[in-house]
Amino acid sequence: MTQNWTGGCACGALRYDIAGEPIAMVDCQCRDCQHESGTGHASHIVFARDGARITGDAAQFDMRADSGNLKTRHFCRICGSPTLMTFAATPDIFTVRAASLDEPERYQPQIVTYTASGHAWDCLDPALPRFDRMP
Repeated sequence: MTQNWTGGCACGALRYDIAGEPIAMVDCQCRDCQHESGTGHASHIVFARDGARITGDAAQFDMRADSGNLKTRHFCRICGSPTLMTFAATPDIFTVRAASLDEPERYQPQIVTYTASGHAWDCLDPALPRFDRMP
């Protein structure tokens, strides 16, 4: 049996517990992720909605993806930590921020997206497959 993926915000008010393995692990260099993270990229783990238990009251911020589809960032109302992201076009999946994991060392990036927006000072693993936008 595989170990659940658990984590949450910095203060512990927003938590998740996910059964099952990730669909993908992605370092994203889009401008939205740069703004939210305050650095050159954000690291996301994509999961199926089935098997996920989320507790706590998240604040939400809706924004438009490059595709025009709505994506919603969820963050803690108390400490402000970005924790989850959902997508109107694909309600059966969601992402968690890798840094929000209880065991962040479990994160193993598989691809880098939106390298067209990347910065030379944001040094990511050069061996990872890279995409100018979303593959």
